[in-house]
Amino acid sequence: MPLHDKGSVLEFDLKGEGRGVLQEVSIAGSEHTVRAEGHPAFGGTDSAPSPLDYALAAVVSCNQVTARIVALGEEIEIGEFHGRVEAELDNSVLVFGAEGNPNFSSLKLTVEVETALDDAAFERFVAEVNRRCPLTQLFVRSGVDVTTDWTNKALVRS
Repeated sequence: MPLHDKGSVLEFDLKGEGRGVLQEVSIAGSEHTVRAEGHPAFGGTDSAPSPLDYALAAVVSCNQVTARIVALGEEIEIGEFHGRVEAELDNSVLVFGAEGNPNFSSLKLTVEVETALDDAAFERFVAEVNRRCPLTQLFVRSGVDVTTDWTNKALVRS
């Protein structure tokens, strides 16, 4: 049951097939597929992005999509969005079986987005994007030390 009377529950169905550390994942109901290969540190040959690369890329793009959703709901005009994510992962658990958490230890998201908001309104906007972005919250709630640094750039109207 959705949390909001206008909400809906979205379902996802992906299937992967592969060999070694290379896999192709198909998305049900779509012609899209994702090809992923383990990072070279895990035996990959760098023929495709790693699942870790995709997870981090998803954080950047999910923040852009969420920013757009928030902006539309609050009638905020936004222009260009530039994002960067940097993360650290200790491979000791994954590769060597050490005890501990195999997750990323830290993730830093840096964003520059064009708006016409003043500083206070921009801070509220960013807080709402951080609160509502599913992938930001996935990392935060899994214990990753997530930091975000958003910069409000002057909106350039075309």
